[in-house]
Amino acid sequence: MEFVDPEDEPQQFRRPPPPDDRVWRHPSEMGPVRPAARRQLWMVGLTAAVAASLISTGLAVIAGSLLDGGRGGAGGVDRSGVLSLGLAGSGSAPDVPEIAERVRPAITQLRVEAGRSTSGSGVIFRSDGQVLTNAHVVEGATAITVVLATGREVPGKVVGSDADTDTAVVKIDGGPYPVAELGTASDLKVGQTAVAIGSPLARTGGPSVTVGVISALHRSVRTGTGATVLMDMVQTDAPIAPSSSGGALVDGAGRVVGITTAVAGADGATDSFGFATPIDVARAAAEQLMATGKVVPVWLGVEGSDLDGPTASTLQLEGGALVDTVRTDSPAERAGLAAKDVIVGVDGRPVMSLGMLAVAVRAHRPGDIVTLDVVRDRQHHGMTVTVAERPPGS
Repeated sequence: MEFVDPEDEPQQFRRPPPPDDRVWRHPSEMGPVRPAARRQLWMVGLTAAVAASLISTGLAVIAGSLLDGGRGGAGGVDRSGVLSLGLAGSGSAPDVPEIAERVRPAITQLRVEAGRSTSGSGVIFRSDGQVLTNAHVVEGATAITVVLATGREVPGKVVGSDADTDTAVVKIDGGPYPVAELGTASDLKVGQTAVAIGSPLARTGGPSVTVGVISALHRSVRTGTGATVLMDMVQTDAPIAPSSSGGALVDGAGRVVGITTAVAGADGATDSFGFATPIDVARAAAEQLMATGKVVPVWLGVEGSDLDGPTASTLQLEGGALVDTVRTDSPAERAGLAAKDVIVGVDGRPVMSLGMLAVAVRAHRPGDIVTLDVVRDRQHHGMTVTVAERPPGS
């Protein structure tokens, strides 16, 4: 037997066995696994498991973002995978600085000439220079200057506006521009984090960021002139400064869930409520504005009110839209709707108020078939209505 001199080889060494082409060995032929080796194997297994988890999570998030990306409009820069992978689903507090860093480049300042100089904000939602803002911001505009987050100024022109949703689209030439990811307001919950980003009072230094929560949902807000009632609005306590109208209300994952549009409060009050048009409503209006330059109003032909609490309790309902009047020769009349019916669903989605009904119907185009869930005499009935264009004066 050959011996090894300890001074020549301080580490224990065993001559490797001759090559063995057997694929399998009995455990009795294997030497004992040292503790260090066990730890190494455990670490390798843990590392592999973590890596597999991260890879599968990343792929799932990015795949989901790609599937959802089409709703943001063609031509946009798809950054949804980056936003979602960094912020969504962590279960921890939202990283507001990171949200601000990602969204601020897409927030613009609008300087509007309309007999007098005014200012507002806007959100770039397509990389070719389509900017979402409020209709009241660009009302009567004869010239618009869009100031990017970098400070660069470019001229803009109104593509179209819709007073019923207080939504407008402004186009700027050039690009590609950084875009904000559009999310949805359909799954918002009262109390969750809300981040408002806008360009207040035409200040230099780029957009400002304020933080609050979603204070309430499905609010109705009358505009300053009183001529229009904005339906199904999102209420937030995140401060919305003057000239921030048209900015972004963002959720904890960095997605735009609303376009800030109004502030309501008593004169001289230090606190006030901010409101935002749900992004689902603004996006649907924007798509029509970009396609035709206008939003065609859809008509159901009912007048009503929110179902009051006692009646809802009696009918064992959580809410609904109570039909008071059905207009003659309207889509509702032709479908068989009647006074005292309660509409509790549209196209399989719950309706808790008259405002929610109006918004759900408004998402359709004239000629679309809409499915209603109607409660009559405590019984649920499914009805289909072919909605029409709203007649003038209706």
